Amino acid sequence: MTVRPLDLKKLIKDYPDFPKQGVLFRDINPLISDGNALSYVSEEFYRRFSAEKPTVIAGIESRGFIIATCIAIRFGLGVIMIRKAGKLPGKTSRQSYQIEYGTAEMEIQQGSLIPGQNVIVADDLIATGGTALAAARLLREEGAKISGFAFLIEINDLRGGESLRDLGYNIQSLIVY
Repeated sequence: MTVRPLDLKKLIKDYPDFPKQGVLFRDINPLISDGNALSYVSEEFYRRFSAEKPTVIAGIESRGFIIATCIAIRFGLGVIMIRKAGKLPGKTSRQSYQIEYGTAEMEIQQGSLIPGQNVIVADDLIATGGTALAAARLLREEGAKISGFAFLIEINDLRGGESLRDLGYNIQSLIVY
């Protein structure tokens, strides 16, 4: 499949002071509503992660589900959902992590992974890296090997991508601010 290169930054809309004063929200809705852009995202992550030979893609709630699905379809793989605590039925594994205003928890269904699977973790944005690190811990506890992280956007000043790279993870971000 050949998809023409795109400047994805042109498809991101900025909302100053949302959801609170002093925050600049990067809205991916214009990007995901563009079929050519989604094809480009899918193809670009496929190109960047093919050598890793992933066996499943994990998406972090909620916009990460969209990115994960795009990648998974291109690879011909399935998607595992990493969700906020209390949103998945059956037995789950849970991981706590720090957020701006305290702590949060995420979980995956037990048995959704086969131990040893190579997982690409996808999300829309990496800022401080706390959510991505918690997802990695959760997946590793279930026996997965983290082959890399796929982010649409990386906020460079908040150093989350750098923190993950320092831990030896393969981080691929299509847009860096």
